[in-house]
Amino acid sequence: MSKLHKIAVSPHIHSGQSTSGIMRDVLIALLPATVAGVVLFGARAALVLAVCVAACVGFEALFNWIAKKDQTVGDLSAAVTGLLLGLNLPVNIPLWQCVIGSLFAIVVVKCLFGGIGCNLVNPAITARVFMLVAFDTTMSGVANYPTPAGVDAIAGATPLADKAPVRPLLDLLFGKHGGCIGEVCALALLAGGVYLVARRVITWQVPVTFVGTVFVFSLLMEGFDPVAATAAILSGGLLIGAIFMATDYVTSPPTPWGKVVFGIGCGAITCLIRYFGSLPEGVSYAILFMNILNPYIGKWTKHKVFGTGGAH
Repeated sequence: MSKLHKIAVSPHIHSGQSTSGIMRDVLIALLPATVAGVVLFGARAALVLAVCVAACVGFEALFNWIAKKDQTVGDLSAAVTGLLLGLNLPVNIPLWQCVIGSLFAIVVVKCLFGGIGCNLVNPAITARVFMLVAFDTTMSGVANYPTPAGVDAIAGATPLADKAPVRPLLDLLFGKHGGCIGEVCALALLAGGVYLVARRVITWQVPVTFVGTVFVFSLLMEGFDPVAATAAILSGGLLIGAIFMATDYVTSPPTPWGKVVFGIGCGAITCLIRYFGSLPEGVSYAILFMNILNPYIGKWTKHKVFGTGGAH
């Protein structure tokens, strides 16, 4: 009798990557921004990040225990969510608000929808939007973004604040200005992005089209001033959003052209909010909105089966 064969649904080719391996690479890629944030803002930044990571891991473990599900904290996705959330928060935010944001990210956005791979939107970015709405007094406003140590208070104001002057590009690269813990040092974020592309954890389409769209839009709005347009892409949460959050496997399109559409949409919405909205920053809202459109973008950009008119 011939040997039995296993029958399984596609895909049949395994890339060799695992969820924990991918998440480990993301954590490594976030190390430069994490170290930069702690160096620039001090021990309070390390405490905020530690609370967010511990809370996210703890809430996922607790949810799985209560729901009698297999423990999934070992895949490191909860740790990534916690670190990303912490890096997107101001350093002086009350720690109890970090815990509430972590609870929302893990339980409401992720676990209640079935866990990793089933969430409709990115947990960290959605939790940040939730916190912007729920804790407006501590999440927005120049006064809530202390300047890094050794930086003049006026020069240290967040670059996207109303009427803030265009910051020198070197200041934006090295984090000599106000902002969230992980968004101020553009050089550290770019280093992490290069690592993720080199490791093939992410592809270039989403971050390049996202950042490129913001640059072109800003160039038009800033009177074709390349310095101001470059400052726009180095300011705020654009780089951390484009590199680490808009590229989320679950909430971004799987197809190359879908990623291009997704990135352009994120960039366009970001600029519409920055230039015409009442908020100085629009990255979080842009990614969240495009997350909602993601299933439709994926469907529109599916590859056609050769010889047929339908999509597979």
